[in-house]
Amino acid sequence: MTDTVNGSALDDRDGVIWLDGRFVPWREARLHVLTHGLHYGGGVFEGERVYGGHVFKLAEHTRRLQESARELGYRLPFTEAELTEATLEVVRRQGIRDGYVRPVAWRGSEHIGVAGGDASVHVAIATWEWPHVFSAEAKERGIRLGTSRWRRPAPDTAPVRAKAASLYNICTLARDEAHRFGYDDALLLDYRGQVAEATGANLFLVAGEVLHTPVADCFLAGITRATVLDLAGDLGIPVVERHVRPEELGEFDECFLTGTAYEIQPVRAIDQHEYRPGKTTTALMEAYDRLVHQVMA
Repeated sequence: MTDTVNGSALDDRDGVIWLDGRFVPWREARLHVLTHGLHYGGGVFEGERVYGGHVFKLAEHTRRLQESARELGYRLPFTEAELTEATLEVVRRQGIRDGYVRPVAWRGSEHIGVAGGDASVHVAIATWEWPHVFSAEAKERGIRLGTSRWRRPAPDTAPVRAKAASLYNICTLARDEAHRFGYDDALLLDYRGQVAEATGANLFLVAGEVLHTPVADCFLAGITRATVLDLAGDLGIPVVERHVRPEELGEFDECFLTGTAYEIQPVRAIDQHEYRPGKTTTALMEAYDRLVHQVMA
């Protein structure tokens, strides 16, 4: 998922980024090395998809950004309406048709110390062209996951309802390890040893005609996950939200991941267990594609 366009890294591009209420040149969107959020992991963020120039589920993402900040003990200095307007304007100014939006918030550099209550709060919104995470072949055949040694923490040990940068360090550790072993992504178990999610996407499994997905009680219940649950209802696909044990993984026929960046991504293997993108996965992928293109119309 490393993103470069024409060899250009993310910090060296033309255009603008919305930063604390104003548009600044892309290369000038900077923060100090003694920023509290950099040292103590207090950042929160969102990932949003742009289809045909329209930001999908923008209201839901903006609301979650604010809720994530509250989970970490601070409030954003902008309203939902202001953040929505800023997002739409930065997408317009950058001329994004099929891409990605990254809003991020963090505490500032007034002091260095564990307590962050007196630090200022900053918000930035950037966007860039990014049509797909995986190749067309991977979208058709599916990707491979390896079970990670890293686990999702218990709800009383971490702010699991927030899309917090600190929690994504677990994802980085797991993803890097998975890549070293030749996998495309990692499967994370939770603190109980039950199946949780991938590093940046929720997990769905299909047995017969029934869709199964782990209960999101210690990891983020994604916006795309909720969209897929709604689509399954529209298509008459039975859904069971339940705790899934790792030893059950061999009992399923299909598997896929959901997330804003991943959309609906088929999985062809988890460790030694193999799956095929069957009719349920295909039906949901087609329904999701119709939905986002309806938004574009």
